[in-house]
Amino acid sequence: MKDYLGAHMSIAGGIHLAVDRGAAAGCGVIQVFTQVSNQWRGKMPSPADTALFREKLAASGMHEAVSHDIYLINLAAPPGETRDKSLAGFGEEMRRCAALGIKKIVMHPGSHVGDGEATGIARITEAFDQLIAATPEFTGKILLETTAGQGTNLGHSFEHLSAIINGSAFPDRFSVCFDTCHTFAAGYDLTSRDSYLKVWDEFDRLIGISRLACFHINDSKKGLGCRVDRHEQIGQGAMGLEPFRFIMNDPRFVAIPKILETPKEGDAGVDMDEVNLRLLRSLVEN
Repeated sequence: MKDYLGAHMSIAGGIHLAVDRGAAAGCGVIQVFTQVSNQWRGKMPSPADTALFREKLAASGMHEAVSHDIYLINLAAPPGETRDKSLAGFGEEMRRCAALGIKKIVMHPGSHVGDGEATGIARITEAFDQLIAATPEFTGKILLETTAGQGTNLGHSFEHLSAIINGSAFPDRFSVCFDTCHTFAAGYDLTSRDSYLKVWDEFDRLIGISRLACFHINDSKKGLGCRVDRHEQIGQGAMGLEPFRFIMNDPRFVAIPKILETPKEGDAGVDMDEVNLRLLRSLVEN
């Protein structure tokens, strides 16, 4: 039985190849972009492409594939071109995932671009209510990702995520992706047993542990509360190994997907996904 560890995989050459790449790296789960990540418009996969992706994923023995929306999308943007493109882009993402059988879409909540947190959060909930109502074919979950809080980005506090979920007409359609680097950079200390437990107590109080549906497993190049999003290899950054040991041995999180977004290549072309996956598995205490 595969575990729930995995990594973000390239879709170069066809989205079905991400499954092959994940299987080769020993993944139990994978994350993908369902389109080219630096372009607003993506293609809908053909029926043949969707069938091949579904077949390969089922045959791989992996638990699931998770999608990440493109970084261009900003549902907190004011009325105008960016908001219009963001609504269209996320709607397309929902339809692609429905076709591919992907049940979880991870997304960064957005940036209020100077208009204030309350305004930004209201725009996000309004956008989601519109998108969910207009896209019934996607029946899965939207995973709000914890962010580092750079600039005017929202999502760096558990209160932000709670406000988005509870402000929506469809609160049952939301879950959370907990990015370890981002959350640490936002000021949540995971490095000692006591502080780790306090963070999860706060998460449970404000959001609910039952809403946790994915981890992004990344160390941080910068320190606690830095508000800078810079991923580092596991155990080689400011977080050290202890937070990952706590997560890997937390019985609440055994069946939660844990996806690496660390730099892919190390010295001399070493595949760091395989190195980091092996390291994380070594932290599990029998």
